[in-house]
Amino acid sequence: MIIHVMQIKLNGVAALTGLGVIRAVGVDAAQFLHGQLTQDFSLLSLTESRLAAFCSAKGRMLASFHGFKRSQTEILLICSRDILPATLKNLSRFVLRAKVSLSDASNDYAVFGLAGDAVSAITGGPHPVWSKLDRGHASVVFLYPAEGVPRALWLAPVTDPAPAGSVMSPSDWSWGEVRSGIAMITLPVVEAFVPQMLNYESVGGVNFKKGCYPGQEVVARSQFRGTLKRRAFAAHSDAPMTAGDEVFQDADDSQPCGTVAQAAAAPSGGFDAIVSMQIAAAESGALHLGAANGPALVVAPPPYPLLADI
Repeated sequence: MIIHVMQIKLNGVAALTGLGVIRAVGVDAAQFLHGQLTQDFSLLSLTESRLAAFCSAKGRMLASFHGFKRSQTEILLICSRDILPATLKNLSRFVLRAKVSLSDASNDYAVFGLAGDAVSAITGGPHPVWSKLDRGHASVVFLYPAEGVPRALWLAPVTDPAPAGSVMSPSDWSWGEVRSGIAMITLPVVEAFVPQMLNYESVGGVNFKKGCYPGQEVVARSQFRGTLKRRAFAAHSDAPMTAGDEVFQDADDSQPCGTVAQAAAAPSGGFDAIVSMQIAAAESGALHLGAANGPALVVAPPPYPLLADI
C-alpha cells in the first residue's frame, strides 16, 4: 500500500519546548551511560551523537535520547519532557560510586529543530546522520531526513539568541519527526516496546557489541534468536491518532495487533504515524484504528532499510 503524502518542503527553525535535557557531569559520565543505555558512549567523540534507549530489566524502553558530549566530562541527553523526571530518577538509582552527577538541565538550554535551508545556512552544508557540530556555545545534532529534507537539533544555553531562519511551526516539525520513521519515547508508550519494535537496531540506536546494560539479554535474544514479531511501519489515517492508540485487524477484535508510537497531523489532511505492529498483520488484512471496525489505517514500510544482518 502507498501512503499519499503532500510533497511540501519542511523548512525553517522550530522551538521545541516539549523536549528536555538531562546533564551527566563527571569523569565517569561516559562510562556510566555506557553501562545503562543501548548505545556505546565510552567511545563517543566530540563530533558524534548517539540515538539510545534506556530499558527496563525486561528490555522494554523506558526512554530514548539524542546524546552527545559537550566536553570530555559532560554529556547531554535530549528526551521528551514528559518522561524526564521519572527517567532521571531511574538513572540516578544506578550511580552508586560512579563519579558522575545527573541533573535536569532543561531550564539551562533551549532546543530548536532545524530543517531544509536552515540546516545548510547554519552548518555550512550536509553532514552525516548522528554527527555533531559545535557552533559557538551551540551544539547541532544531525538527524535522519524526512521526505528527503535534512534535519537537525540545535541546543544552546537559554541566554544565547535563537538560530537564524524562517519560523517553522512545532506541528510541522512533529510531522517531519514522524516521516523520518524514528519514534522517540513519550509517556503514553513507556515500556511498550523493545528497541527493535521501533527499528532502533537499523537506525543506529542499538550496539550489539558493547557490554551489558539493563535489558541487554532480552534485546540480544530478540535479535539473534528470531523471536522478534513486531516492527515499526509508516501509517496514515483520516482519523486523529495519538501515541498509545491501538491498531486492530478487521477479522480479529479480540486483541490489538499494533500500537501507535508517534503521530502528527499531516499537511495534506488526516494523520501520519509510526506504528509498531505484528509483521504478519502489516503484510495482510485490513487494519483499523481503535477497534476492528474503527477508522481505516494504511501502512507502508519505513523510509529506511532494515538491517538483515548485524
